[in-house]
This record gives sequence, structure tokens and C-alpha cells, in this order.
Amino acid sequence: MAGSLKTRIGSVDLKNPVICGSGEHVMTEAGIRAAIATGAGAVVAKSFNETEAGKDQLDHTDYRLLDSNWRELPWDFGPPRDATLACRSELTRTPFEDWLAVVAGLDGEAREQESYVVASVILAALDPAVDMARRIEQAGVRILEFNIGTPYGDEAAGTVSTERAADNVHRFVAAVCNAVTIPVWVKITGQSDSVAGLAEAAGDAGADAVVMMGRFLGMVPDLDTQAPLLGTNLGVGGAWSLPLTCYWLSQTRRRIGDKAPLIGTNGARDGLDVVRMMLAGATAVELSSAVFTAGFGVLEDAVATVGDYLRAHDQNAADIIGRAADRVGRFTDQPVRRDYWRDFIPGEAK
Repeated sequence: MAGSLKTRIGSVDLKNPVICGSGEHVMTEAGIRAAIATGAGAVVAKSFNETEAGKDQLDHTDYRLLDSNWRELPWDFGPPRDATLACRSELTRTPFEDWLAVVAGLDGEAREQESYVVASVILAALDPAVDMARRIEQAGVRILEFNIGTPYGDEAAGTVSTERAADNVHRFVAAVCNAVTIPVWVKITGQSDSVAGLAEAAGDAGADAVVMMGRFLGMVPDLDTQAPLLGTNLGVGGAWSLPLTCYWLSQTRRRIGDKAPLIGTNGARDGLDVVRMMLAGATAVELSSAVFTAGFGVLEDAVATVGDYLRAHDQNAADIIGRAADRVGRFTDQPVRRDYWRDFIPGEAK
């Protein structure tokens, strides 16, 4: 029967392709429970690593929402669709044992809702990451997300990593995947000239899925102070990044085929964006900034919207994965329309 929302990521069956991505909104037990209650297929808990500097940085975080003219918007959980999130973000202060106990307990609760709570580890140093992966599996958590694609690696060296070298991606991912038997989803950066190459390296190293792609590092000059907004470089994301993510999803699907399922993130704001990323090659889609800035209702609405779309098109979720990616044509194969470009230039230029 058409309209099924079920999707499969390696060995993991999700009841729907909507995933709550990691962020401050799921740093607390209450936040994770709120995300589970929306009916999302999975929830990725706020990330953890071993560094004290990462925990200390939590006290130096800051956040701004900007409109399409780069003017500040109120943080009222009703942002316009084209809002850009610019922020400094870091890790939870909770001790590892306490964080893990919460994640494991909530994953047990999620099981009753046919959902998952995913543990997320951000790479700082490899040996501690491998140790945490083992302990996460031993605690009974069913999925690990290994984040090697945070945008902050250049700004917080030694605290988090932004891996852009395929050899390093393969080495780090292989070490973690060889240490555990639970599925490992690897989150990679978009700050590379070969995102597809990084995804291929992760897949070859044993990743059960590749999450692509992390937000970008940027800087926004403030016109009043003539200084950088918030005084630093910032992680930036918004609806404008959806075409970039869809491009790399499509390119990666073409390059690696079935080596690893792809999970889209960065740019999705609602259920139709989830569909767009799936058409580009994603098996499921993480929404993070949209939930952080507009509330957990984004997830519930996204699940409903994807269902409505599938029923309207008489399709199942599995049917639409990569359908647009597989139809990408070459420029040279398009119809010849001589002087067509003249219809798009200002009158003075004709």
C-alpha cells in the first residue's frame, strides 16, 4: 500500500525518514523526550567528547538568527523560512557516565515508540573516541553517530575535528567501526572540494551510513560595529544550503552507489525539504537548526508532510530515494535555444 514512511538505513529500520539532529535542543532529558514524542524516526542526542576545553566552551557560546538582509531577528521560535542561524556551539558539561546513562535510558524509552536515541561522539583524539564507542555499545545504545564534520575544527583545534582528508576519514572511521558491532553513522564536513570522496572513504571503512553534511564556517561583518558578528567566525546554516547538500547527496550517490546509505542534513526546514533531500539520494534526513530555532513541532509537522506527499504521489518512502539524482542531465544534452539568454538580462543590456 502506497504512503509507507518506513525507510532502511543499513541494518536499521526507521518508522519514518525524519530524524531530530543533534544540538542544544536535545542537550537535556526533557528535550530528547520532547523529540521522541513528535514521532520522529530517531533522535540524535547532543554530542559528547572527552575534552575539558569543549565543555568550558559551552560558557562562551552565542547565537543569532539573521534575515535575508543579514539583520538580526528575534529569537521567538517563529523564524521566517529563510532565516540563517549563526552561532558558536560546544559540548555538554555533563560527565560521560551521566551522559551515557541518560542516552541509554532514553534509547530504551524510544524503543517503546519504535524510535531510537542515537549517541553522538565528536572526534577530538582517536583513542578516547574508540573507548567511548565501546562503552556506548556496552551500555546498550543501539546506534552511534561519529561526528568528524563539525564546522569548528579550525577554531577549536584539539577540541573538535573537521576532517577533510580522505585518508584520515578512513583511518578514524575504521578504528571506531572495528571496535563496535552497533551501526555507526559517520557525519562528514561540507567544507571540502570532494565531499563525495570523504563519504566514499567512510563507507569503505565500514560506516553503516554517511550523514552529510556539517554546517559551514563563516563570518558576518556587523555594519554598526564594523566588527565580526559576535566577535568571531561562526557556524552558519539555513535554507540557502539545501541546494548544496542536495548536490553532494546526488554526487555521492553517483560515486559510491550502495556502499553506504546517505542521511541528509544542513538546509532542511520542513517535510518537503526532507522529500527534496530524499529525491537527491538521502535515505533519511536530520533536522537540527530548524528544531532549535522553531521548536519540536517542526518534527511532527515534517512527519505529517512527508506522509501527505507520499500518499498524493502514490509512493512509499523507499520509492523516492535518489529519483531526482538519477535523472541529473549534462549541460550539453539540453535543448538548443539560441539567444534564449537575452530574455533574462536587463533591458539596457539588450
